[in-house]
Amino acid sequence: MRKEFERVSPESVGLHSSDILHLVEALEKSGTEMHGLMVMRHGKVAAEGWWNPFGPGIRHGLQSHTKTYAATGLGIAYTEGLVKLDERIIDIFPEDAPAEPSENLKLLTVRDVLCMGCGMDTMPFPTEHWIRDFLATPVVHKPGTAYMYNSTGSSLLCAIVEKKTGRKFNDYLTEKLFNRIGIDPGNIRWYNMPDGTAMGGGGMFATTEDNLRLMKVYADGGVFEGERILAEDYVKLATSNQNDSATEAIGNPLATDNHLGYGFQIWMCKPEGVYRADGAMGQFTIVCPKQDLIIAINETAQTNKGETHWAQNTLNLCWEYLEKVDETLKEGVDPLPADPENEDILKRKMAALALPNPQYQPFSPCKEAINGKKFCHKDGNVSLKLMSFMAPAPVENARAFTFCFEAGTAVLDLEQEDGSCQSFRIGTNGTRVTNICGAEEDQTRLLLLDGAWVKENVFKVNARWVETCFVKKLEFRFSEDECEIAEVGNKPVFGKLPDPAHYVKEA
Repeated sequence: MRKEFERVSPESVGLHSSDILHLVEALEKSGTEMHGLMVMRHGKVAAEGWWNPFGPGIRHGLQSHTKTYAATGLGIAYTEGLVKLDERIIDIFPEDAPAEPSENLKLLTVRDVLCMGCGMDTMPFPTEHWIRDFLATPVVHKPGTAYMYNSTGSSLLCAIVEKKTGRKFNDYLTEKLFNRIGIDPGNIRWYNMPDGTAMGGGGMFATTEDNLRLMKVYADGGVFEGERILAEDYVKLATSNQNDSATEAIGNPLATDNHLGYGFQIWMCKPEGVYRADGAMGQFTIVCPKQDLIIAINETAQTNKGETHWAQNTLNLCWEYLEKVDETLKEGVDPLPADPENEDILKRKMAALALPNPQYQPFSPCKEAINGKKFCHKDGNVSLKLMSFMAPAPVENARAFTFCFEAGTAVLDLEQEDGSCQSFRIGTNGTRVTNICGAEEDQTRLLLLDGAWVKENVFKVNARWVETCFVKKLEFRFSEDECEIAEVGNKPVFGKLPDPAHYVKEA
């Protein structure tokens, strides 16, 4: 029963097309890799666009933006009277609580978990018994008196909902949230904790508009299209400072918008009254109540030469845009006079957004020598990995590979340890080729591949899992009858670059 938002010109809702255009261009110039942007005012979409190969219907890894969905599920259970904010965690999970809980653990409540006030200095690595491990983690501070970003605690919110409702978290959200606010549950994906609980700390995939619809519920005081989703008092708590987060400056000094306070899995922001859902690499949905404005962004934010945090620069540009909106609002004219020229420029810009084309260099004198030849791992072990963070690959390791070069494409055959083989098409004509991988229920399926001979003996393959923020860059470095495969690029945000793998041509 999805009701589409009305699409209107910026001027009709009191915004200048030229200001939005400036924001878009500033984001593109900032070094971030933009994926999607939506701007809403007065409940109407004033601008939207996606940078090809991303699109409005392609789900996107949310990372910690997931936390706001987890808190929303908890908030719905609160609204239905199924859970109380002052309930003790050990009373909800007595079977997982220590036999002799500490005095601080006895004080830990649902509200403390919601606002990152668990009182812990560490969080456990997920295991099948992660709830037991969480409750066994020392609560060294009185709950609610200290701040620590605790993703395991965010997943605990999902576990609370499942315990209180007797239903899987996604099933509960489908009925109580997704179907009511126009999110397609068939396009939502989750990673789970080892026991099958939804990973509320960062395991969700949704679209840019899904995120906008979620945060519109908060912007409208818990109501969506006249139907109450969340209790008004819950929304007020969730969107206001419940726990000072200034200690974030110790380990994360450049992310200055993270130092301003935390609600219920929602961050406070520099502009007065503004709050946001936030995921790593710059997954933002920003609510500006005074301006009646929502900005939703998906991107892969890049570190700005050490001057700002990877995604803080995006927020700074949004605050600069918000200042322009405020200047416009001071004029007291809403709607604004039509501006056909700038509206047309913005419309054409948003319709033509795209990432730069891949490198084009399909020629190499050594191509014929390797065409159709099998290369096997030098030590007999599987090694080649065609995967990246948050993207489970259909072939995690390959003991052998073969390239077959054709006009405009290359086919990469990867042989697994059991002898089975999977083929992937790589664009060599300056485009990316989409490979649909895995099963329908998998979190990520769209693998875009492009390749070019960056040197006479080096074939570079970019593996973009377009439902995530991540690109795996592999260089196949050929010499004589051997090949070294190295992952290249900047240091990954999560983990580290692996050591090169070595293969030899089969006789």
